[in-house]
Amino acid sequence: MLRILLADDHAVVRQGVKQILADAFGQVAFGEARNAQELLGLVSNERWDVVVLDLAMPGGNGLEALKQIKVEHPQLPVLILSIFPEDQYAVRTIRAGAAGYLNKESAPEELVQAIRKILLGGEYISAAVADELVLYARHDDDQPLHTHLSDREYQVLCLIASGKEVKEISTELALSPKTISTYRARLLDKMNMKTNAELTHYAIESGLV
Repeated sequence: MLRILLADDHAVVRQGVKQILADAFGQVAFGEARNAQELLGLVSNERWDVVVLDLAMPGGNGLEALKQIKVEHPQLPVLILSIFPEDQYAVRTIRAGAAGYLNKESAPEELVQAIRKILLGGEYISAAVADELVLYARHDDDQPLHTHLSDREYQVLCLIASGKEVKEISTELALSPKTISTYRARLLDKMNMKTNAELTHYAIESGLV
């Protein structure tokens, strides 16, 4: 019996993914997590063949949950299925140990193909993700400014650029407002900028939001 754990805070998304994978694989037992805490609890207490993980969930960030899973269960493959475009998070999640990255707008057949390859011990790299990996492999001096940010700094950049205030960001990332302000100061310094308006303009120009 194939065991697949789905982590997404939207029930309609989980139901759709379950239907696609059940039709493709037949005998499948599904687990469902609505937030990071439920995900980590299910990973610790039960056996799974693969995790399908969204990046934006309540109670903690999916990228941080991925990192924790790979530390505690390094052999457990994790496929990222996210609304974020490949150029925003694909490279960061692959570097963190994900076995693949898919955008939620991908065709159902691509999701099935990704799961099949991952279950055989491989990694699923779509054409879009492959392009991002090539760009990342360029010399550091040629890379955009945001590629030099830490994962947390990058998350804060994207959330600021999407119009969210410090309090909203702290709630979404489960961190204190003071910590968020510290990350903001660091990314401003690294990017040689002074205001949120500059960050927002950069993020829009770079296609990050």
